[in-house]
Amino acid sequence: MSLRVMVGVKRVVDYAVKVRVKPDKTGVITDGVKHSMNPFDEIAVEEAVRLKEKNVANEIIAVSCGPAASQETLRTALAMGMDKAIHVEIPQPQYDTMQPIHVAKCLAKLATDYKVDIIILGKQAIDDDCNQTAQMTAGLLDWPQGVYASKIEKDGDLLVVTREVDGGLETVKLKLPAVLSADLRLNEPRYATLPNIMKAKKKPLDKKTPADLGVDLAPRHQVVSIEDPPTRQAGAKVADVDELISRLKALGRI
Repeated sequence: MSLRVMVGVKRVVDYAVKVRVKPDKTGVITDGVKHSMNPFDEIAVEEAVRLKEKNVANEIIAVSCGPAASQETLRTALAMGMDKAIHVEIPQPQYDTMQPIHVAKCLAKLATDYKVDIIILGKQAIDDDCNQTAQMTAGLLDWPQGVYASKIEKDGDLLVVTREVDGGLETVKLKLPAVLSADLRLNEPRYATLPNIMKAKKKPLDKKTPADLGVDLAPRHQVVSIEDPPTRQAGAKVADVDELISRLKALGRI
């Protein structure tokens, strides 16, 4: 049985960039800053490509919800080996207040419309660190979920997923269709080669809007303030335990 796989990809501030908070503390500065595909989404794309190379999947689709610049991220996914892309275009003002529930609703509707068998997402985005979209998507679709996946195998009509959990590893078997999220150790993404980058320009990229999918983008919560973490104070050496206790008492720690 060949499957159709859909992968969510997000355009985020590049992991190597030092993030700066806006003066009004409403968010972080993104203008003029290098962006790239969310690293966990790269892992999800790589896993989808490998599933196709193993003939487990017959079509792999990349999806991104965001402003026009998100098409660059989708072209990167196509260059890595995805067959086609879907861009849910969202104006910047609405994108600034977009939350995981909105993305999950978009993905759930697309999965239904395109008759998708597996959805693979990165376990979290490195900009907001929410780690919610995969779980919400599974809930909306009422599909089984295998999140924090470090290994994915097909066993007949089931998926065998090894999950990274606090106590070690957990192996679960999932009926299809299912939602998965990729953890760091699932694979090592390939680099997009120049020939594949050129081919990606000719691959199909469909455009949608939230209205097309029946999704209301009204924010469910309000960000009050975003601030830099406090500067860490320098440490100090003490001669013995008695001095340590005296210092802690003076600081009001004990």
